Amino acid sequence: MPTTSEATPAESESATETTAETTVTVRCTGHVRTELGKYEFEYAFEGDTLREFLDELFAEYPELQEMLIAESEAESTHSGWAPTPEELPGTWSKNPVGEQTIAYARILVNGHFNENEKGFDTEIEDGDRVALVYPFMFCC
Repeated sequence: MPTTSEATPAESESATETTAETTVTVRCTGHVRTELGKYEFEYAFEGDTLREFLDELFAEYPELQEMLIAESEAESTHSGWAPTPEELPGTWSKNPVGEQTIAYARILVNGHFNENEKGFDTEIEDGDRVALVYPFMFCC
């Protein structure tokens, strides 16, 4: 039986499959662009979900987590939003607290808001585009 530092070929192959590296193009707007000093860059991370991308990106740029991710429900909404009707048409779901962006900030994968996909579990492939959006100005 191998020790923890020795893996069988099957175990090594399995570990390689789960830690595949994905490279995406990151585009930044507004305050995010100002903070990073660049509007576009390539970023490689281990994994294939938005969550894994954000974990690695925030480890490297912790200030971005503070700029983009809401820690409470109050941070994710603004008092200027229209009231929600009692009965909403269709199927509505909201990302859980801690997986929401702050009011006016958004994270997009290939031009789609992560909230409209699978939230932070949205799958990402090599060559995809991830946009970190936090505008300088907003209306209302």
